[in-house]
Amino acid sequence: MYRGTDLPSDGLIAVVKRDCPTCVLTAPVLGDFVQRTGLAVYTQDDPDFPETVPGRIDDTMLDVSHRLRIEIVPTLIRMRGGQEMDRTYGWDRAEWERVSGLTAIGPDLPMSRPGCGAKNIEPGIIEKLKIRHGETGLASRRIELGGGEDEIEAMFDRGWSDGLPLVPPTEERVLRMLSGTARDPQEVIGLCPPDLVPATVEKIAINAVMAGCKPEYLPVVLAAVEAVLDEPFAMHGVLATTMYVGPVVVVNGAVRRQIGMNAKGNALGQGNRANATIGRALQLVIRNIGGGRPQEVDRATLGNPGKYTYCFAEDEEGSSWEPLSVERGLPQGKSAVTVFAGYGLQGVVDQKSRDPESLSRSFATSLMAVQNVKLAPACDVMIVVCPEHERTFRTAGWSKQRFLTRLHELCEISGEELISGAKGIAEGGPDTLAGKMVKKFRPGGILIVRAGGGAGMFSGIIGGWAASGARGSSPVTKEVKT
Repeated sequence: MYRGTDLPSDGLIAVVKRDCPTCVLTAPVLGDFVQRTGLAVYTQDDPDFPETVPGRIDDTMLDVSHRLRIEIVPTLIRMRGGQEMDRTYGWDRAEWERVSGLTAIGPDLPMSRPGCGAKNIEPGIIEKLKIRHGETGLASRRIELGGGEDEIEAMFDRGWSDGLPLVPPTEERVLRMLSGTARDPQEVIGLCPPDLVPATVEKIAINAVMAGCKPEYLPVVLAAVEAVLDEPFAMHGVLATTMYVGPVVVVNGAVRRQIGMNAKGNALGQGNRANATIGRALQLVIRNIGGGRPQEVDRATLGNPGKYTYCFAEDEEGSSWEPLSVERGLPQGKSAVTVFAGYGLQGVVDQKSRDPESLSRSFATSLMAVQNVKLAPACDVMIVVCPEHERTFRTAGWSKQRFLTRLHELCEISGEELISGAKGIAEGGPDTLAGKMVKKFRPGGILIVRAGGGAGMFSGIIGGWAASGARGSSPVTKEVKT
């Protein structure tokens, strides 16, 4: 009989659990093996199973199963000289005969049956086993709390929170989060401003845990972090400006549906876990890895609610327009995030326009107010077009490009209107603007996405950031990689 994590150096090993019909099915075969060739049977959930095998070995702590990397039970393994020579799993008579070297086994059983998932790889268990066996691969410093310290309050006290409660990032939770990606936990995604600290996959996963993400969200979080750390996005500037902007994250591709993101009613609001926690994780990364905190490097005069989280999916299904990610150069079908340094949402309410020219003029007039009607060229802008408004363009056969072209034409302003003092407003540009026509937005400075509920002719404008009359931040699009 073998105890603890001792393994026989030669012979057959089987790993089983009672809570598996196929293991129960093969119990007579295991008893037969004991008589014919010798066998060590490790049981994962019930030390009394299988009754056909005397001297079965209790592996309810699952250390042997973990050491053997069992994924499916029953698993049959042949050992020689302390080395594994062969294995099979589930029940397949031919395979069991091949691995065991025996014939005429289980004559009364069906030819094959699939096995069951092993207990040692169940969520919550695999992480504990990795910690127990020193296999976490985690490099982050562990913070030990005092016996009477409340975890939630401790995280507030240490300045990790955005003002809302956080999920404690235990080793088990961080390991579970890292299971959402195949990337190396110590891979550096980039240097996180303002402190320019290396943002590793592990560090990002810790913040994703605190934000409340599921593991399957992690690839999207990683892509969003990679995008804001790209130089053209100018994340340090987005933090340091006194303007009230923050990263807006738009998600395209199949990953939206796979992780259950909301692209429809209330897409930019509360209520969807993926939308809310992905955007929050990005903000926590900037805060906790980079050191970007309000009233320190984050100098926003007002801020905006989107600085908690500002993440939504584009409603691609049923749209006649190409997705934002495709427009920005990624192949159709690729999952991607686009980050945009934006303010809160400005409404575009038009319930009467039934032709694209009238609706375009409504949008253009609303766009004139971004930042200030006296400022042009202004900033980049993202327009979130609701399905009912998009339908007006679709019915008339207008492509997204045609709409964009018309908006740029309509958003051209006489320089006389922009001069400082014109219309009784001191804000404005120099007298040299007189006699010129000025574009409100640069070429490529208008982004369009389709999202929102199927009822209601209400679209939205997300104004962007400009610094001293020049663009301060450029949108960045990154593919989501697993």
